[in-house]
Amino acid sequence: MLFGKLLPREGNFFEMFNQHGVHIVEGARAFMLMVKHYNEPALREKYGAEVDAAEKAADRITAEVNRLLHKTFITPIDREQIHGLINAMDDILDLLQDSCEVMSLYDLKNLTEDVTRLGEISAKCCERVQHVVTLLPQLSKATVAEAALKTCEEIDRLESDADRVMRSAMSKLFRDNIEVRELIKLKAVYEHLESISDRCEDVANIVEGIVLENS
Repeated sequence: MLFGKLLPREGNFFEMFNQHGVHIVEGARAFMLMVKHYNEPALREKYGAEVDAAEKAADRITAEVNRLLHKTFITPIDREQIHGLINAMDDILDLLQDSCEVMSLYDLKNLTEDVTRLGEISAKCCERVQHVVTLLPQLSKATVAEAALKTCEEIDRLESDADRVMRSAMSKLFRDNIEVRELIKLKAVYEHLESISDRCEDVANIVEGIVLENS
C-alpha cells in the first residue's frame, strides 16, 4: 500500500494538452493573418514569426509530455494514447510552420482563393482540436463524452471539405493556363495545407478511442 502511494501518479497531462491546443490555435490564426497580408512583406514576416513562435512553444510542451511519461507510473489515460495524442497535435503545428516556409522558400508570388479556403478549413480544424482536448478530463460525464464525439465528427467533416477543395484546386491547376513553376509551387502549398486537416483528423481518431475506452 505504501509502495503505491509513493509511485508518481497522473502528472499534468490534460493541462499540457490544453496548453498545446492553445498554441495550435495561435499558430493557425497567425498563419491566416499571414495569408491575408501576404502581399505586405513586413506583415507577412511578422505573422510567419508568430507561427514559428507557436510551434517552438508547442515543441517544448511535447518534449515535457514525453519526459513526464517516463517518470509517471500511473497515467490518467493509456500511455500510448497520451504519446500518440501529443505527437499528433505537434504534427499539426509542424505542418503550419512548413506551409509558411514553403511559401517563403518557393517565393510564391500570388495566393489563390483555394489557398485561402484550405487555410480557413485548417484553422477551423485547429480550433476544434483545441476544444476537444479541453473535454478530456471530464469524459466520465455522458454529456461531455457525447460533446467530444460530436466535435470529432465536426473535424472529420472539415477534413472531407478540405479533400474536396484540394481536388478542385488541383483540377484548376492542370486545367488552367498556369506557368509551370507556379503550378509546382501551388501544388506543394495545397498538399501541405490539406495535410493539416489530415493531422487534425488523426487527433480526432485518437480522442474517439479515448472516449470509447474511458466514458
